[in-house]
Amino acid sequence: MQGMLTRWMTSRLRESLAQAPAVALLGARQVGKTTLAKAVAREFDSVYLDLESPADLLKLSDAVAFLSAQRDKLVILDEIQRAPDLFMVLRGLIDRNRERGRRTGQFLLLGSASMDLLRQSSESLAGRIRYLELGGLNALEIGNYEQALGRLWLRGGFPDSYLANDDDMAMDWLEDLIRTYLER
Repeated sequence: MQGMLTRWMTSRLRESLAQAPAVALLGARQVGKTTLAKAVAREFDSVYLDLESPADLLKLSDAVAFLSAQRDKLVILDEIQRAPDLFMVLRGLIDRNRERGRRTGQFLLLGSASMDLLRQSSESLAGRIRYLELGGLNALEIGNYEQALGRLWLRGGFPDSYLANDDDMAMDWLEDLIRTYLER
């Protein structure tokens, strides 16, 4: 598999973190949300939590205490839809940090763009969160446009499929993804 592509959303994500206390980067599974978030997070003092990891969930057993201890860092919460109760906690922490003078770049939330997630977060974090949606790769992100457009058309916009070593590997990856969704 080849290296990471530069996503057009990178600069938009940086700008949003500089302007809002919380940013939600939403999109389908496997479009590159986590990869993009970790790449941008290298520019910050940050902590990453995967809410599908039992160890990371355990850290949030006292979410207020743990997240308060991270108040000077960018906290990345991946798979936020797994912990909807956190939205009220985040609201309180954002408000407390505002009182201390920290107004932006506190939380980066990664998850699916489900209507339930949007409703839960918008009710709790109104005026405190910016939403960004990351889709699959587009023609402007693939570099050598004329040469790579056919590859993008054949393999699709999922980064792992597009960057696979050959077309057979790309098709295997896509079939596995489809099978995973159909067998849920």
